[in-house]
Order: sequence, then structure tokens, then C-alpha cells
Amino acid sequence: MSEITADKRKMLKELIKELHAGAPPEQVKKKFEQVLESVSTLEISKIGQELIEEGLPREEIRRLCDVHLAVFREQLEKQKGEVPPGNPILILREEHRILLRLSEKLNALVDKVQKAQDKSRIVEEIAQLKQIAEDFIDAEKHYLREENVLFPILEKHGVKEPPTIMWMEHNQLRDLKKRLNNLIEKHDAVSFQSFKKELAEAAESLTETLSSHIFKENNILFPTAMNVVTEQEWRDAKRDFDEIGYCRFTPEQLIAAPEVKKAEERKFEVVPEGIMQFETGTLSKEEVEAILNTLPVDITFVDKDDAVKYFSKGEERIFVRTKAIIGRKVQKCHPEKSVHIVNKILDSFKTGKRDVAEFWINLKGRLVHIRYFAVRDKDRKYLGTMEVTQDITSIKNIEGERRLLDWKE
Repeated sequence: MSEITADKRKMLKELIKELHAGAPPEQVKKKFEQVLESVSTLEISKIGQELIEEGLPREEIRRLCDVHLAVFREQLEKQKGEVPPGNPILILREEHRILLRLSEKLNALVDKVQKAQDKSRIVEEIAQLKQIAEDFIDAEKHYLREENVLFPILEKHGVKEPPTIMWMEHNQLRDLKKRLNNLIEKHDAVSFQSFKKELAEAAESLTETLSSHIFKENNILFPTAMNVVTEQEWRDAKRDFDEIGYCRFTPEQLIAAPEVKKAEERKFEVVPEGIMQFETGTLSKEEVEAILNTLPVDITFVDKDDAVKYFSKGEERIFVRTKAIIGRKVQKCHPEKSVHIVNKILDSFKTGKRDVAEFWINLKGRLVHIRYFAVRDKDRKYLGTMEVTQDITSIKNIEGERRLLDWKE
């Protein structure tokens, strides 16, 4: 990244203070036009990062992003640059285009609802609203690919704060989408006037937030990525994108994987290293990996320095994991609002105060049990933390007995 001068930092801090005090963007544009025009997307990312490290709240950095977009929207459009064919950024941009199109359809339907006199006249509109709300919810894989593939790569290149801020906005969008979906699903439970009012508010909040977020990613985050991510990292990212999967509304030509090695060739190649000797037996490296992947639980191991070191690769993981997170601080794998709890758990493990922390949540109609275990050596020295996640829905429903002799083919 290019160096940011002390004068630029000073002026941008002053800019943020004036915005915080309520100064209109146009006034800020005139006063700081010279410094803002000379700041690239890459520099904006670094400036925001440095300011946060100096103690400035992330919300204020988001304000800087907003005014930068509002004042120099045309300039940023010109800075996009070309993206080569097959690059994962093209997929993300295309999904953005489709999401914006969904947003336009949503607003058009909301307008029709607002003009209607009673619910009996908008049966078709309600059905279409339900479909759009479901499509918005289904876009979750778009965010998972960014959070689990693109963001970790950017962090390895020192671009840390922009992904964190974008993840904050992802969570905000998730809440807004749920709000819209719940409102449409329960539209019969409220009066028509209340429904119209709440629908208009929910749609406006979602579309405005989505539009602003997409513009930031298209014109600041993605150009920054194109400047720092290597060709090999993009190839690895495409592989991880394919593994996570795509939104159902994405055109077929985008989700079709390019020519790649056969699945067998992409598998981890076991280099003969003899036998691993354990206290209770011996196993080959291949057997160890197969056993870990066959366990009816998902395992993730974080080392003593809080870096993700390993995760099992079962056929159906509950939570997404990709190779891009290896080496990433575990705190970066959680939403900001829960990081303080993660740190408390890790501290209790490191000090020896606790050895286990467990939680359970309802996820898509399934009961998921999440446990964290402190991993220690024979001398009780802390080696790291193991996360074990398991779908216990069917286990919870077990009653009576089924003995070995009851087994049938």
C-alpha cells in the first residue's frame, strides 16, 4: 500500500469531525476537494484502518466511506478498472446487479400495495413479495463467500478494517431481510394500514442500505482487492467459491466452474511418511485424516495464538469453512458483536479457569450443539481450543433402546 502523509490523515480527521457535527456533504466537498480527489480507493482503505487503530470508532469510518461515495461517486466509477475473465469479483458484481434488480422490483410492488384499498386486491403482489423476500434470504451464500474467502485474503495483505466494516453491514442487511421476510409472512396478523406502513419502512431501509453497501464494495473494496490479491490467490478463491456454492438466482453461465482438475486430482495428496505412533495404537496419516472427516461432528482447531490451524472436512458441514481461513485470527471469524465473548472464553481456557464452553441454537429447524474445549498437553499446558459442532436433532428425539442385535440391513 502507498504511504499516507501526516497532512492527509490530519485533514481527513478534520473532515470526519465536521461530518459528525452535521456539516452537509457538499460543504465538505468544497472544503476538502483537493485532498479527497488525491485519495485512491486503496488509500481510503488504509486511512480508515489507521484511524481505527488510533481509536476512532468504526461507525465514524463508515461515515467517511459514505461521504467519499456521495461526493466522488463519478470519480470512483472511473477507478474501477478492468477485471479479467473468470475472476471471482465478476461473480460478486453480477450478484450485486441481480440484488439491485430485486430491490427495484421490491419497490415497484410496494408502490402497488400502497395504492391498494384492501388486501383482496393485492393477492398476486403478496405472492411476488414473498418470492423476492426468499430470494434476498437465499443470497446468504454471497455473504458467506465474501466473509470466508475474500475477507481473509485481504486481511493477509494488511487490508483489515474494510472487511470488518463490510461484515458489520452484512449483519445489518441480514437483519433487514429477516424483518422484511417476517413482515410478509405475517401480513394477515396486522391491519392493512399497519402492514402498508411497516412494509414501506422495511423496504426503504433494506433498499437504501443495500444500495449503499453494494456501491462501497464495487467501488472501494473490490478495486482494493484487485490491487493486492495475487493470481494464485484468485485461483484458490474461485475453488473456495465453488465449494461454498452460489445463489439460486445466479445465471448458470456464472456458476458453472471453469476447466479445473478432476476431483481426484484436487484431493489432498498423502506423502508416505510411515506410521504415526500414539499411546493407544498406530495410524497412518491417511487414516487419521479419514477418521477426523468421518466423525459425526464438525471440528475446528485454533492454536494457542488464536489462529485457525485446522478444520475437518465432513460431507455436510453445519457452518462454512474454507482453506482461506487457515492462519486467520479466530476473532475475525465471528461478528464483531460477539468477539468480546470469544475472548472471554479463550482467556478462561488459557488461565485454566475453564475447560469447556457450550451453547445450542436452532438453525433452519435443526438443533445444533456447539462446544469449545481447551486442548492441553499432559502437563496441562494450553495448546489451543477445539470447536465441536453437532446436529443433535435426531439424537434429542431418541427413546427406548435399539441394541446391536436389532440391527438390520
